[in-house]
Amino acid sequence: MSADQLNDSDDDSTQLLPEALYDDIQSAVDQVLIGNEVAVEQLTIALLTRGHVLLEGVPGVAKTTLANLFARATGLEYNRIQMTPDILPADITGTHIYRENTGEFELQHGPIFSNLVVADEINRATPKTQSALLEAMQEEKVTIGGETLDLPTPFMVIATQNPLEMEGVFELPEAQRDRFRFKLHIDIPERADERELLDRFDENPDLGPETVEQVVEPAQLLEAREIVAGVHIAVPVKEYVLDLVSASRTHPDVTHGGSPRAALAFLEGAKARAAIHGREYVIPDDVKTIADSILTHRLVLSTDADLNNVQPEDIVEDIVSSVEPPSSDVGAIQPHSS
Repeated sequence: MSADQLNDSDDDSTQLLPEALYDDIQSAVDQVLIGNEVAVEQLTIALLTRGHVLLEGVPGVAKTTLANLFARATGLEYNRIQMTPDILPADITGTHIYRENTGEFELQHGPIFSNLVVADEINRATPKTQSALLEAMQEEKVTIGGETLDLPTPFMVIATQNPLEMEGVFELPEAQRDRFRFKLHIDIPERADERELLDRFDENPDLGPETVEQVVEPAQLLEAREIVAGVHIAVPVKEYVLDLVSASRTHPDVTHGGSPRAALAFLEGAKARAAIHGREYVIPDDVKTIADSILTHRLVLSTDADLNNVQPEDIVEDIVSSVEPPSSDVGAIQPHSS
């Protein structure tokens, strides 16, 4: 979505508060999939805070379908890249193509030039190709042949990976993992949800992302981002964020914990969660709810923890339970009183 398209949409849009925006996206996704409320909430939070998301789950749990549905509901231009060991950085960013009819090189944009890019099975690509996403995810720019180009606005990467297969995959390096605001686990649905899914597709075999209509205008999305940025977070809640991140660095099973980028992810993510739940201020539960998604993929475990099969999720649970949050009403304290 280009800047011109954003400007053109300003005239005919009405403001959509983050709470209503989230409800509309959730309702649209629910037309096809069910049981993904947490994932949709955190995808919405990431979109409202310029974040990227790593989806992990076994094959067949609709990770890519979820991303496609999210793109359809938000009206974002969508591209999917199937990552394989032989894919090259230029296959993602683009390259210059020689045109015989003109005798000149022409810039061919790669699939990264989209609002929402799905990097499917990202851990199947080589580290060199994975690194091609780093500049795009951090700077929202890419460099092709020495020329730096802006990516569309908004821009979001959703990557998927399968936790079961270990052959022919390249574990994401720490720097790459840190670029993802959230890591979400997409689990096999509960039996009742899976039964409803069977009934839906039995009645409508053509049900899919293409049946979902856009529910958010581009200008509404940018306005919602501005509202999120203005959400108040009291000093004690900021200290709670710092306590959690600090605890992740000193935990006995961890050799490297959350970075300052993790602290910023807490700050921005908590503000967005408050906004989509209709509040103008952050409460400790906003921070606590997103802790697992922010920290699990950023923790580097000790050798003993690896040998003892300690899971990052268990460490985050231990951290959250050991760090005392401020009282729930402290979030409403306004800046002049904090």
